[in-house]
Amino acid sequence: MRHRAQLSGVTGLVVALALGAPAAAAAAAGPAAEQKVDGVIAVAGNTCTWTDAATSADPPNTLTVDRTTINRPGGNLACDGGITATLNNDPVFTFDDAAGTARADTIDITGQQSFLSCRYKATNVLWDRDGNTRSYKNRAFTAAKTSGSFLCPGSVTTAAGEASVTFR
Repeated sequence: MRHRAQLSGVTGLVVALALGAPAAAAAAAGPAAEQKVDGVIAVAGNTCTWTDAATSADPPNTLTVDRTTINRPGGNLACDGGITATLNNDPVFTFDDAAGTARADTIDITGQQSFLSCRYKATNVLWDRDGNTRSYKNRAFTAAKTSGSFLCPGSVTTAAGEASVTFR
């Protein structure tokens, strides 16, 4: 049973990590000056956070998030509960300010706990903006397993609002 609980935590974290959760202070809806993004993820009782990840532009311009500024050693991604995670791609975000949404093209993430490693990919992940801020919460999505242990589920679903990102 313990392995099943750990597996559930790893797979849930893997999907949510790609997206982040409520983060630091939100910027105004206009272009931000810092070209940074923060994230916090809470899944199955475990929390992962990062701050100051670099982006290639300010919203609402299309931008790319630099995974090397999220992942260690260049970034400060940290998780509790014995889970580690790695973002495998540089997600591209597009914004529709009139609709109050953002879209990430692809999120490719690997989560590991003890000996168990699972890699998942989600495409066209849609986010809803929080008011006039640059904080966005995810809509529900499903990520498909691309590699990993036979113990990893074939896909995992993240409910709406379980992840968010804040651009600043």
